[in-house]
Amino acid sequence: MSASLPSIVLVGRPNVGKSTLFNRLIRSNRAITHDRPGVTRDRMEGIVRRKGERPFGIVDTGGITLDAHAAVAEGPEGIRGFEADILRQAEAAMRQACGVAFVVDGRDGLLPLDEYLAAHVRRLGLPTICVVNKVDGLEREEEMLAEFHSLGFPLVAVSAEHGHNIRALMDELADLLPPEEEDAPEQDAPQLRLAMLGRPNAGKSSLINALSGEERMIVSDVAGTTRDSVDVRFSRDGREYVFVDTAGVRRRTRITDVVEKYSANAAIKSAGKADVTLLTLDATERVSQQDKRLMDLLDTRKIPFMVLINKCDLVPPDKLKALQKTVGEMLAFCGHVPLLCVSALTRRNLAKILPLALQIKQECGIRVGTGQLNRAMEEVLTRHQPPVVKRARAKFFYLTQAETEPPTFVFFVSDADRVPESYARYLERALRRIFGIHHAPLRLRLRSSHKKEKD
Repeated sequence: MSASLPSIVLVGRPNVGKSTLFNRLIRSNRAITHDRPGVTRDRMEGIVRRKGERPFGIVDTGGITLDAHAAVAEGPEGIRGFEADILRQAEAAMRQACGVAFVVDGRDGLLPLDEYLAAHVRRLGLPTICVVNKVDGLEREEEMLAEFHSLGFPLVAVSAEHGHNIRALMDELADLLPPEEEDAPEQDAPQLRLAMLGRPNAGKSSLINALSGEERMIVSDVAGTTRDSVDVRFSRDGREYVFVDTAGVRRRTRITDVVEKYSANAAIKSAGKADVTLLTLDATERVSQQDKRLMDLLDTRKIPFMVLINKCDLVPPDKLKALQKTVGEMLAFCGHVPLLCVSALTRRNLAKILPLALQIKQECGIRVGTGQLNRAMEEVLTRHQPPVVKRARAKFFYLTQAETEPPTFVFFVSDADRVPESYARYLERALRRIFGIHHAPLRLRLRSSHKKEKD
């Protein structure tokens, strides 16, 4: 969501359907939805787009539980221990918003938790409408809305699950926005999208908070605190960064919880859509086969990434050195991937992360002209000829760049089967050196072509 867009915040007690409504409004299944209360913990941002109308931001928040004195009360099992953090996240979102959509459950009726939270929202003084969710049609609408009039907010009945009255809700939300001339002008600042990936409790959320300079993510010693893939936006030196904090990814055989399964799938999907992925390891834990699998996955899919060994302040230097060696050996098959030892707590090496990510992104976009490519090929072949395979040496005709992101180079040769893997690796190293592609992934393809063999 662009920082220039005015935003509306969805608030409500747990399990009233805020995340389903959020997905319906942005027309995308961004937020994980489940019948279990407390699936959403961090706040999530999206954009509501209407044909011919100006867009606006929408923010999903976790379920809030307050008592009659506006103090945090114990919530359902899914958010137990996180109630105060969820409230802080929601209040931070409301401080930046121009209106509130207070979501209640029409089937459950008006509950004390709704009344306590409504009183808290009223004290904040933002324009507010009450969205009575789970009303599936006009037949019982009047009956289901009756008791919510006591909250004193304008009412809108919807069914987020079935789409009933969503267009009317969008219009009501748009009425909460300030006049259009008060909107901040759109910024054309370049944007870099980064995904955090790694096992649970590796400190991904702490790193995002440290880098963005804002407590945007709930941080806890409890593994699996983050469920949704949450966008965190901030600006630095005229560039906008978007961090996607993902749920921790464990081995699939160990994932028995259905919500965690959705989270893991969303995490890997987010990595594929990011400009650069930050694979985060925990210095206090042994490097696992799952870490190795994630490296293999990212390399196989040619996803630009770096590896961060977080919490390096918590281990002695000799152990950290041994861990670096182990991780370096795991990365032997993709030696271009940078490795940094970092600490969210002491800020060690944090200043290197964003410039390095930007460098990787820029390298992914490198485009080389055909003439320059073929001069490079001549240099590479002169320095080290291809070996003789099956009593013949492969002839290289020409080189071209097929695409960028990542840079993909195609060698046309007489017989690709006569080019051993070791020589292909030599070619890749040479191209990286000549064209300054140090850390981005690179695809190299060998294509058999007999067109010039008659010459």
